Amino acid sequence: MNKIVIATNNEKKLNEIVTILENLNIEAIPQSYFKIGESEEPFNTFIENALIKARYASKKTGLPAIADDSGLCVDILKGEPGIHSARFSGLPKSDENNNLKLLEVLKDKHIRKAHYYCAIVFIKSTDDPQPIIAEGLWQGEILEIPRGKNGFGYDPLFLDYKTNLSAAELSTEIKNKISHRSQALKKIKQKLKIIYGK
Repeated sequence: MNKIVIATNNEKKLNEIVTILENLNIEAIPQSYFKIGESEEPFNTFIENALIKARYASKKTGLPAIADDSGLCVDILKGEPGIHSARFSGLPKSDENNNLKLLEVLKDKHIRKAHYYCAIVFIKSTDDPQPIIAEGLWQGEILEIPRGKNGFGYDPLFLDYKTNLSAAELSTEIKNKISHRSQALKKIKQKLKIIYGK
């Protein structure tokens, strides 16, 4: 079985990735298994940050790597928190504090359209000149009060237009069918089927 390192230390994100990539001839190993710390994310785009994370994990392990960079983009905030989503309220990172800050920033705003965005990168080696890149976009809006107990990040505040439920009210099965990350991962999965077979 082919081993691939997953360049994240976020257990909930890792579970989503592993679940969606199941039934492939690969063994997805979290970078935490190798005691790898987090890569820097110095760029202003999701794709560049995903790529540097993948290259970092591949270099440290000698394995092919998958990395994602994703975030919540609010139209009226000109795309913020965007690439700063995980650290929106500062360090240490806190989903609860990020949600509280977002509600505070939007408290007088009536137009609350937003989307989740995800860039996923797969590389065969640290210096792979042809990374495979896939994107996903999930449209919705920001609620005025949190709803639901599932998910992570901004999920309690993100209302999915199709179901009229918050991302945190969705079952794992439904979320893994419609989310930004699932959209991008399914595109990557099709490419991996060609590389590694079913």
